[in-house]
Amino acid sequence: MTIGIAGAGSIGVAMAVVFARAGHQVRCWDPYPDSCRRAASELRDRLDRLHAGGLLDEEADLVGSRVAFVGDLEVAVADVALVQECAPERLDVKQPLYARLADLTGADVPLASSSSALRASLLAEGNPAAHRILVAHPANPPYLLPVIELVPSTATRRSITERAAALYAGAGLHPIALHREVDGFVFNRLQGALLREAYCLVRDGVVDVDDLDAVVTLGLGRRWSVIGPFETVDLNTRGGIAAHAEKMGPAYERMGRERGQHDPWTPDLVATVAAQRRALLPLEEWDGRVAWRDDQLIERARSDERRPQADEIATA
Repeated sequence: MTIGIAGAGSIGVAMAVVFARAGHQVRCWDPYPDSCRRAASELRDRLDRLHAGGLLDEEADLVGSRVAFVGDLEVAVADVALVQECAPERLDVKQPLYARLADLTGADVPLASSSSALRASLLAEGNPAAHRILVAHPANPPYLLPVIELVPSTATRRSITERAAALYAGAGLHPIALHREVDGFVFNRLQGALLREAYCLVRDGVVDVDDLDAVVTLGLGRRWSVIGPFETVDLNTRGGIAAHAEKMGPAYERMGRERGQHDPWTPDLVATVAAQRRALLPLEEWDGRVAWRDDQLIERARSDERRPQADEIATA
C-alpha cells in the first residue's frame, strides 16, 4: 500500500520509517524544500541506526527507497490507503490542511493526526470529511516505542477507526483505541502527571533533577518496561490490587490532597479495576506472574551490566 504523510518534521520522518520498514511505499509532503532535504537526511540516519542495531530485516538503502519527499500535497496523497498528518501543533494550520485533504483523498481513506493534544473534533470542525478524521498519536520515536493511541471524535465512523487500526497493526504498531476524547489523550496525561510532580519535588527542595531522573530510570522506568502501573501494584501486594488499594489508597489520597487534587480511589472504582485485573490474571496465578516479572527484571539488569557506561564511552 501507499501511505501519505503530511509534514516532514521529526514525527513525519519517524512515521515514514515505521511504514517503509513494514514494506509500504510512502510519500512525505512538506511545502518547504529545505524541510524535505533535512528530512531525507534524518530518514537515512534513523534507518542506518536501526540497521546497526539489528532492527531492520532489509538493507537501509532498500527501506529508504520506499520513501519519497514531495512538495505537492496532491501528489503525496494520490491513491493512498491512509494519510498521517504531522503538521505543526496549531489549529490554524491543521484545519485548512484537513479541508484540502478532504478534497484530495478517497471516501474511505482515514485522515489521522499525530497531534499530541488537539482533539479530532476540533480538527474536523466544519469539515465535510469529519467522519474520516481521527487522532492517531504515536509515542516518540514510534519505530522504537510501538504504542499508538487512536482517538476518534463522535463523528468518526467506526469503520474508519478499524481500518486505521489494521494498517497500524500491520506496520508493527500496537493501536490503543480510547473510548472517548480527552485533552492530552492517555500517553501525555500519564507523562504530564509524573512531570507535574517532578517539577514540584524540585521546586520544594526535596530532590535534584539528576537524582529524580535516576529514581525513574533505575526504578519506575525499569519496572514499567516490563509491566504497567496497574499490574505493578497488583503484583506488589499479596492479594492483588484490591489489597494494595486498601493498604495504600489513603496514603495516595493524602499525597493528592497536598497538591490540591482530590481523586480518591472509591470502592466502586477499585472494584472495577480489580475485576479487570482478575480477568487478566486470576489470583491463583499471581505467584507465577511475580516470578515471571522477576525473571524479566533479571534479564534487564544483566543487559544493563553488559552495556558500556557513559564514562567508558567518553574515554573509548
